[in-house]
Amino acid sequence: MWMLYALGSAFFAGLTSVLAKCGIRRTDSTVATAVRTVVILLFSWIMVWVVGSFDQIWSVDGRTLLFLILSGAATGAPWLCYYRALQEGPASVVAPVDKLSVVVTVVFSYFVFGEKLDRRSAAGLFLLTSGTVVMALL
Repeated sequence: MWMLYALGSAFFAGLTSVLAKCGIRRTDSTVATAVRTVVILLFSWIMVWVVGSFDQIWSVDGRTLLFLILSGAATGAPWLCYYRALQEGPASVVAPVDKLSVVVTVVFSYFVFGEKLDRRSAAGLFLLTSGTVVMALL
C-alpha cells in the first residue's frame, strides 16, 4: 500500500509544480508560499479531525515534538527556495533539480539510520542524478 501513496505523492508533487508556476505569475513567491502554507495547515487539521486522531496530540513527547518542529522548518525552507526558483526559472527544469533531494535523503539515511543501497537502487540513484544534471545543463 505504501507504493500507492508514494506514487500519489509523485503525482501530486508534479501537479503542484505546474499549479505553483501558474499561481506565482502575478505575486511574490514568498507571499505565494505563505498562502500555500495556510491551505496546507487547514487541510492537515481537517484530516486530523476527520480520522479522529485529535486526542493523540497530547501524547506527543518532547523529543518527537522537537523533531517534528525541525522537520517543519526543513519543509518550509525548500518551499521558499522552490517557489523563488519557479518564479525565476522554467518548471520543467526546476522540478527535476528539486528532486536531487533524493540524493540528500539517501546520504542522510546512510549516516543517521545506517541504510545502505543495493546495486539496483544505487544504479537508479545514479540515473536519476545524472539525468537531472544533464537536464539542468541543457
